[in-house]
Amino acid sequence: MPRSNDQPAAGPPADLGRVSVSDGLKAAAAAVDAELDRLIPPAQGLHARALEAMRYAVFVGGKRLRPYLTLAGSALFGVPEPRALRAAAAIEALHTYSLVHDDLPCMDDDDLRRGQPTTHRQFDEATAVLAGDGLLTLAFEILAAPPTHPSGDVRARLVSRLALAAGAEGMIGGQMIDMLSAERAYGEAEIIQLQQLKTGALFEFAAEAGPLLAEAGEDDLARLRRFARDLGLAFQIADDLIDVTGASETAGKTVGKDAAQGKATLVSIYGVDEARREAKRLAHSAADALSPYGRVADELRSLPFFLLDRAA
Repeated sequence: MPRSNDQPAAGPPADLGRVSVSDGLKAAAAAVDAELDRLIPPAQGLHARALEAMRYAVFVGGKRLRPYLTLAGSALFGVPEPRALRAAAAIEALHTYSLVHDDLPCMDDDDLRRGQPTTHRQFDEATAVLAGDGLLTLAFEILAAPPTHPSGDVRARLVSRLALAAGAEGMIGGQMIDMLSAERAYGEAEIIQLQQLKTGALFEFAAEAGPLLAEAGEDDLARLRRFARDLGLAFQIADDLIDVTGASETAGKTVGKDAAQGKATLVSIYGVDEARREAKRLAHSAADALSPYGRVADELRSLPFFLLDRAA
């Protein structure tokens, strides 16, 4: 990916107002947790253990960043909150499924997620597989149901877009590339493709869910996708920086695994300082994508810089 020699300003663009992304994330997390609690109620019966594992995986913690993107993007286009909350809950259910499966011994074999034992450690591997499957299918059940939107065409478009983002040409494809990375010499282009599929595709859907629910035009969808594409890559670089420089206690997961497994990242290719500069450039590019919306988009435009502070 070509990078400009002109370095962006040290902080957010000067035209951004003073907004609290932290407060927005907390409010979004509380609202989405309440919605997920309603959608995944405690169960009785012989199958209760699968539901208990689903609830454990969902409620063990997390920033709820993808639901926040959906809620903030929906607010930008005046989407009624109940509809936006359903889409946000679907996103988080699917994202959590990916984490449950990603942590399995046959994948990354992680013991810690969101600061707590991974689902297969808390329960067992078979139950974790079923819990992940349950969360994956729940996401599409939520989007396909009439309360998400009165228009069947809109619901079908949401289902189709999420399937593409999460499938072989999206998150699954990125995971496959990631699994092969320890035995192949990936360069910058391959790693960017990996991240755009594994992380970025779901970020893009989370951001475009709002304009999809609002039946907005293609220009709006393109702006939100561009914002999410740059945000997702900046987020991944920040996450990789934490993996290099952070500690498990603050990261909430095992750190240093990429280097231990011989996996290349943009941080390993660029170096820490250049990676930070590239993440900053991407944050400015993401914020610029939403400039046409003015002050109403300030909180979303501030989000990339808020995320970069994690890896400062």
